[in-house]
Amino acid sequence: MNEAQKTTLASIIIVISGAFWGLYWIPIRRIDEAGLPGAWGTLVAICIGAATLAPVVLWRRKRLAGADPWALFYVAVGGAAFVLYSVGFIYGRIAIIILLFYLTPVWSSLIGRYVLGWRNRTSRTLVIIVGLLGLLVMLGADSQAPLPQSVGEWFALGAGMLWSVSSTGIRLKPDLDPLGSSFVFAAGALIVAVPLAFVLSPVPEAVPDAALGPLIGWSLAAGLGWWAASTAGILWATAQLEPARVGILLMSEVLVGAVSGAVLAGETLGPMEWVGGALVLAAGGFEVWSTRPRRQAALRQEPPGGGPAEAQIPCSGGVGS
Repeated sequence: MNEAQKTTLASIIIVISGAFWGLYWIPIRRIDEAGLPGAWGTLVAICIGAATLAPVVLWRRKRLAGADPWALFYVAVGGAAFVLYSVGFIYGRIAIIILLFYLTPVWSSLIGRYVLGWRNRTSRTLVIIVGLLGLLVMLGADSQAPLPQSVGEWFALGAGMLWSVSSTGIRLKPDLDPLGSSFVFAAGALIVAVPLAFVLSPVPEAVPDAALGPLIGWSLAAGLGWWAASTAGILWATAQLEPARVGILLMSEVLVGAVSGAVLAGETLGPMEWVGGALVLAAGGFEVWSTRPRRQAALRQEPPGGGPAEAQIPCSGGVGS
């Protein structure tokens, strides 16, 4: 498979996976209703996903043990991001949670420019300006301070920032196979989910017999469908694409999430929230424009040390080249 075919396949996987994650709020809320509140439902789903992947990872443990520690770290950070995102659906409105998460192109562009020293084209500057303007309009829609108004919104905003760090790092250190990446992703998620579960709500009591069947079913669906299978595809595809492009292609989740939330949960946005959300999506459009194939080819022809592939994040956490 040549580079162009990989890019096309990765893009398709990201779009389909995004649409799939647009429905993720359904199992998470159903698990919450069945008796596992707060982060406990997410924790159970992660454990199922990790347990499913564990036998394969043990069989190929030498390959994982020889992986770059920074590659492992960036994937684990992605897991932590998705925990915050997952729990956000319990404490916030579906469309707002998704839109706050999808400010990732803004954070990825800022990381590329100010941490890694990548050149900022005019279109990337538009991504940052329009995306941040959308954030301010969306959060200040009710004449309130333009800040997240709930725990869920704060989690979603933080999740988007962490995913930007993760996707950038995965792009720089793409030496993990999809199944190994998914296991490390789940492990990173567990590190955050365990303390978060105890902080947000008490240990759940015994689940009523009537709710046990739905609880098991929805937990298996979330663990196997989203935390195991879907993340494997996303993590492979993320290693093939620019971080900001990943954030844009995943925006299929915005449409599916907003529509499903309105139809199935009765959650709608106000006029100014729609305006802010549209600006966030417009920022994504500018990012797609800024990474057209012709420009990507030009970047690949840059001399060593001048392009994204050579940029490194120092262990000390300082600014890149």
